[in-house]
Amino acid sequence: MNKNFSPTVRQLRAFLAVYRLRKLGAAASQLFVTQSAISVLIRQLEEGLQARLFDRTTRSLQPTQAAHDASVVAERILRDVDSLGAAFGDLSVLRRGRVCFAITPTLAGMLLPDAIRRFSALHPEVQVVVDDCAPEQFSSRVLGEHVDFGIGTPERVGGELELQTLMRDRLCLVCQPDHPLAGIKTLRWSHLEGHRVIAGRPGYGVRQLVDVAAANAGVSLQVVNEISFLSTGLWMTASGMGPSIMPSAYATYSHYRELVTRTLEAPRVSRDIFIVTKKGRSLSSACKSFLEVLRLALKQKKP
Repeated sequence: MNKNFSPTVRQLRAFLAVYRLRKLGAAASQLFVTQSAISVLIRQLEEGLQARLFDRTTRSLQPTQAAHDASVVAERILRDVDSLGAAFGDLSVLRRGRVCFAITPTLAGMLLPDAIRRFSALHPEVQVVVDDCAPEQFSSRVLGEHVDFGIGTPERVGGELELQTLMRDRLCLVCQPDHPLAGIKTLRWSHLEGHRVIAGRPGYGVRQLVDVAAANAGVSLQVVNEISFLSTGLWMTASGMGPSIMPSAYATYSHYRELVTRTLEAPRVSRDIFIVTKKGRSLSSACKSFLEVLRLALKQKKP
């Protein structure tokens, strides 16, 4: 046998068809190719193996001992090839697979439940793994490839991260309906002067945006509660502890539907939510399907 020879799948399929049927014409019909193509494949295989596989007679082809020996190996190889093809087929039609992504706990609680219920009903064999990380861990989880992708707003953009907008978002004020600021349709940062508010802790991404916007508007904020999680600000506001400043999506998709949300203007500050991936990494069919379900769920849920 030629040491550099590697039989092709086509050659092995042709060989097994002839081995079982004993006729070139019958093998060609089974494989939907011409008889001459079968002859070429068998000849190539014999030359590569440096062994005669069939003795030709007037009526049929008789396998040699080399053919009997080769048939066992060929059948095993083609079983493995067919199994591999079936496995990839299962992944492509989502009969198997895994979706793993990073997201902060607050955002997960607001955006995911409905989407995960829908996706699990559509693809019960696909495993969904949620890495509920802290905000400062978010980017490193994606960059370190601990997850397939992330859902959120990275503190640092560019570099090795690629962003695709999931939803447009703005900083807003969330308050109870009877609060004096609730009735102002076009709410400016300057309107917050003299009002006690709830905001993120210094050093967190949202708080930095808040402080810069307030400074640009010439407003001195009276922050009476500094929070680590935006979900805390929501229940504080719902409990009557004062209005909160946060991205509008956190209020829009929360269960505190009685609260009023007003986008803060002059300046209007963007805080979009993204699908975050590492550059050069492609998403699986399962991940793409999950994101499609998520987008649809958010679109239908939005008031």
